[in-house]
Amino acid sequence: VTCLHTLGYPPAQGQGLHVTGVSWSTTGSVASRQKSPWKRRGGRKASFLSSAPHPVVQVVWLPGPQHGHRFQVLSVAADGKVLLWLAVGAGRLQLSAGFALAVQQLPRSTKLKKPPRGETEVGATAVAFSSFDPSLFVLGTEGGFPLKCSLATEEPALTRMPSSVPLRAPAQFTFSPHGGPVYSVSCSPFHRNLFLSAGTDGHVHLYSMLQAQPLTSLQLSHKYLFAVRWSPVRPLVFAAASGEGDVQLFDLQKSSQKPTVSIKQTQDESPVYCLEFNHQQTQLLAAGDAKGMVKVWQLSSEFTEQGPRETEDLDQLAAEVAT
Repeated sequence: VTCLHTLGYPPAQGQGLHVTGVSWSTTGSVASRQKSPWKRRGGRKASFLSSAPHPVVQVVWLPGPQHGHRFQVLSVAADGKVLLWLAVGAGRLQLSAGFALAVQQLPRSTKLKKPPRGETEVGATAVAFSSFDPSLFVLGTEGGFPLKCSLATEEPALTRMPSSVPLRAPAQFTFSPHGGPVYSVSCSPFHRNLFLSAGTDGHVHLYSMLQAQPLTSLQLSHKYLFAVRWSPVRPLVFAAASGEGDVQLFDLQKSSQKPTVSIKQTQDESPVYCLEFNHQQTQLLAAGDAKGMVKVWQLSSEFTEQGPRETEDLDQLAAEVAT
């Protein structure tokens, strides 16, 4: 693994801003998001702008409900509200559907800590959609437990949160929790029932959609884990970003306990907050950190070429029962 590019924006770095999000465009170029206050005066106007009373923790682009040029945006907020927006042209987003997480509506598929008295909302922290079912998604939560959710639900949400559209209850299944909030989730692009979660307890959990207990739990850091992503081309490979300044690459075909490669992103162990594989140029991996830098790493063929029986090994892993 070699570093191809180091990207930074000195004015932002001078203000001590962190890179908290990174993504690849369809042309293969990389874009980053930095945590900074919104300036109302001057600068360029946003193409789309909407407001929310609680912090929005993640936004996902989705195909439109019908064929054509329309697209949808799904936003996940810290108060547990999930909103679906439809692009209606002329730089406008129209709220088309809403969902909310309520404590009393969580499926009791695993034992959870009793929430504080009077608390009704479940804070959401991350989202990932299934590659096999466009209505199925996984939410990470402040309570540390991932939730299997559905956009197709019709059950009303038992909440008093204000909304201009009826709010529905999306949670279908509750998974066993981490030791702290979940900061990232990632659905397998190769198996409909597998997903990964990473949390403040420094662990990555590999879950099956069919059972509450994780298939395996890996401690990758003594600090937080901020991001985890499946490889788009290797069924048994994933990457994780740690609070100790590392990007860790795991090949489950080689080891189920130790990373295959640990990349030192920051020399002073500043946290790595985000990472993304490039789906077009699959040898590239971008990661952003607390130093305000984005580094583009070139992966060797070891991480881009499938091994023999790798898909079969993934199926076997998915068929295991957690003990």
